[in-house]
Amino acid sequence: MSNPANAGYKIGPMDVVEVSVFQVPELSKTVQVAANGTINLPLAGEIQAVGKTPRDVERDLTKRLGRDYLQSPQVNVYIKEYNSQRVTVDGSVKKPGVYPLRGPTTLLQVIATADGFTDTADASVAIFRNSNGTRSAAKFDVGEIRSGRAKDPQIVEGDVVVVSSSAMKESYQALLKVLPVTNFFVPFL
Repeated sequence: MSNPANAGYKIGPMDVVEVSVFQVPELSKTVQVAANGTINLPLAGEIQAVGKTPRDVERDLTKRLGRDYLQSPQVNVYIKEYNSQRVTVDGSVKKPGVYPLRGPTTLLQVIATADGFTDTADASVAIFRNSNGTRSAAKFDVGEIRSGRAKDPQIVEGDVVVVSSSAMKESYQALLKVLPVTNFFVPFL
């Protein structure tokens, strides 16, 4: 049985998949998807994996092993490492970086993966996307998304999410850093 979390995930090159065949441990393997999109397993040989879900690969392996070698094989495939589909998160987040996508993912989920906003973050987020050779951008207000007044957009492989910072918040944070720490207030004259 595939993990429901990655049921819609399409396998890509360099992903690592775990294949287990019930009661046949010698056929159970952890393999990395080759650059040409295939995995190679004992008895089954080379199987196309790129662009397929784990469930699709399970069906292909079950068919191939059942045709020549095993009677009613029970094959399970799940993603062990997500290496092919990534999103870049940059700007005013606590942990900017490149993160793997593990199936359908929204903007708020990606921001949470990057440990959320910094103290100087603005609610404005831009998503840059390449689609059919064309680069496009869209701006989103996270406050509107959180309140339910705007839809939380889907993030796709290759997106770049940039969280803007507030100049006013940055100025305030800089002021707090340079002010001395005291236990009393001095009246301004």
